[in-house]
Amino acid sequence: MRRTAVIVVLAVLTALFVGASGHPPASRWVATWTSMPQLTEPANMPPAPYTGADRVLDNASLRQTAHVSVGGPRIRLRFSNAFGGAPLPLSAVSVARPLDGRAGVSAIAAGSALPVTFHGKPSTTIPMGAQVVSDPLPFPVRPFENITVTAYLAHGQGSLSITSHPGSRTTSYLVPGNQVTAPDLAGATPVDHWYFLSGIEVLSPASAVAVIGDSLSDGRGSTTNGNDRWPDVLASRLPSAVLNQAAGGNRVLQDGLGPNVLARLDRDLLAQSGVSWAIVFEGINDLGSAAPSAAAATAADLIDAYDQILTRSHAADIRVYGATLTPFGGNAGYDDPQREAARTSVNTWIRGHFDAVLDFDRVARDPAAPTRLLPAYDVGDHLHLNPAGYRALATSVPAGLFRND
Repeated sequence: MRRTAVIVVLAVLTALFVGASGHPPASRWVATWTSMPQLTEPANMPPAPYTGADRVLDNASLRQTAHVSVGGPRIRLRFSNAFGGAPLPLSAVSVARPLDGRAGVSAIAAGSALPVTFHGKPSTTIPMGAQVVSDPLPFPVRPFENITVTAYLAHGQGSLSITSHPGSRTTSYLVPGNQVTAPDLAGATPVDHWYFLSGIEVLSPASAVAVIGDSLSDGRGSTTNGNDRWPDVLASRLPSAVLNQAAGGNRVLQDGLGPNVLARLDRDLLAQSGVSWAIVFEGINDLGSAAPSAAAATAADLIDAYDQILTRSHAADIRVYGATLTPFGGNAGYDDPQREAARTSVNTWIRGHFDAVLDFDRVARDPAAPTRLLPAYDVGDHLHLNPAGYRALATSVPAGLFRND
């Protein structure tokens, strides 16, 4: 009897660790960090002298840090020239560990820098509208680790149309010359934007969830270099990668800050490595920018768009979870009874049609005034949340939704 019990216990443990197939889960490339590429607005261009009359970052190095969600023994980097007006020549690139593991610092840990190659070469040129993926690098990363990527452009990019992610909430650094392996960047110019770097992938058996959103997911109101947006907090609760594919000002139906969701869905969701789930938390800017008299029609168009997102994602075997739209009562630009009625109708549809519902409206609203945010979560503009509010959204998400059964 005792021998039989031991055999049963061993069988259960084996099933837990290697799965029903009897084999450990296979590692594959999965995205562990992303930044949604955008055309850089004039106010977010690199500051002087790094933006010239007809080019940017001429003979300059750019150092930026990224906060990965899942780890693995090898990584590779993605760089984007999606909105560049000229080819993007990367003369040299390195990856390293930031000093003390911190986000948004200009120094790297001694001896940690590793050269990045592209088809065995130390440099590459990315055509207009394209992206490039680096060679795999023997650079192990742990879950939730910050890593540093430094790129040198010997002759800059010959255009004032460049690709970036302005809402990085993470400090990057610009410095003259080739500094890809420099231990620190003395006299560097700090900027709270990411440029060109659009993704980091790891070899891992994990899957990823991509967050499609606007400034509420991009983290307006969160802490610079704090990695406390709600997708960051969600990542800390899951064994899955969480990819933040959000941008402030973004809309589902019309271009704004970044292409509309229907236009960017292939690039930012369907083409991402290892994605099994998507969270769609977007539509507030569509309603808020619509004339009040057009709010009901905009709500109907949003519902049609959500249905398209579901259809296209399901064709790629991606489950889609809809997050209800949070209140904006009291916001100077968005508050209006017709827009509020449209938000209510959109939320009613979301609650009944996605693969699962994340009821962020219920979490964030003030029970005493349901058209407004809970004061404890309101950053002050009655639209965006503070870190406590973002944590409340993330902790409300059932972790069991992200299991590959």
